[in-house]
Amino acid sequence: MNSRTIGLALTGITLAGGVSAAVWAEYETLVEMGYPAPKEGELVHVPPTMEDLEEADLNPELKKVIRRGYDLFTNTQQLRGVNVFNDMNCSSCHLGEGRQPFSGPVWPAAVTLPDFRGKNQHVNSLEERIAGCFAYSMNGSPPIYGSDDMVALSAYHQWLATGVPMYPEQPIYGRGFPRLEEPEQAPDYARGEQIYQEQCAVCHSEDGSGLYQEGEYIFPAPWGDGSNNWGAGISRTYTMAGFVKHNMPLGQPMSLSDQEAWDVALYITSQERPQDPRYTGDVRETRERFEATFHKHTQYGTEREHDGALLGDHDNTGEKGEVRPWNVGVPRFEYLED
Repeated sequence: MNSRTIGLALTGITLAGGVSAAVWAEYETLVEMGYPAPKEGELVHVPPTMEDLEEADLNPELKKVIRRGYDLFTNTQQLRGVNVFNDMNCSSCHLGEGRQPFSGPVWPAAVTLPDFRGKNQHVNSLEERIAGCFAYSMNGSPPIYGSDDMVALSAYHQWLATGVPMYPEQPIYGRGFPRLEEPEQAPDYARGEQIYQEQCAVCHSEDGSGLYQEGEYIFPAPWGDGSNNWGAGISRTYTMAGFVKHNMPLGQPMSLSDQEAWDVALYITSQERPQDPRYTGDVRETRERFEATFHKHTQYGTEREHDGALLGDHDNTGEKGEVRPWNVGVPRFEYLED
């Protein structure tokens, strides 16, 4: 696809921050890689880079805080043992420094929050949304609201959203991990295992433990104690399928068929991981309690078809032991019910 073609594809969409060479270059590349072109009426935004930050007309102290947020986002392991208790960074799921379309880009959160979230059934702020990632995806306990680290992470999210209006009315191009259509065949564990071993194990290891070289973290663990716990959004099979289709194998996005993405997603989400921090002591009871708002899309509390294992039937919390995330299960705005 050439520049003229991508220009025609972008006709009629909303370009946040105006038309720039960066918009044409980045989105031309995406379409060439197989991603869908933006649709008419969609909001397209190319987030600024850290190089852009150096040239920005911002207070030097604010720039320092944004840089700190970027550092935490791309190397969240520096909070290991305090806020993070697995092998993940924010950028493990939100690829491209949180900028990349179709990989859960984080800037939309800065312009669509506060908003109601079905997972915890109340209105969430940006800080609370970030805190949820620590509690579930990092299998940890988040920095306190208003703390230096939380402000820095929030500032980085908001910097990426530079030029985007609050609560945009248009759908956002490349937001989240787009949900795939239901597959023609039911997702299959055995097919998924074969795809994983052929396409994924080279980076994430045959046993799903991720990849380290000389003790340095390279690629994340898709399951096990080094991975997210059972409450993380990507433990939902449809979320994992969307992530895999649009981002994996790394450097070869959109190369798997939808059916293959669903199959390998089922295989990955049918493996054990640390316990959901909302665990009541009984996995079936926990699933039932949170089924409507979350677990109806996970394999948690179900029997794995090929061996009958009851997934999530354990007390294993991974490296965090008895640490409980302080933000989980905290009700909000109850007084407004009156």
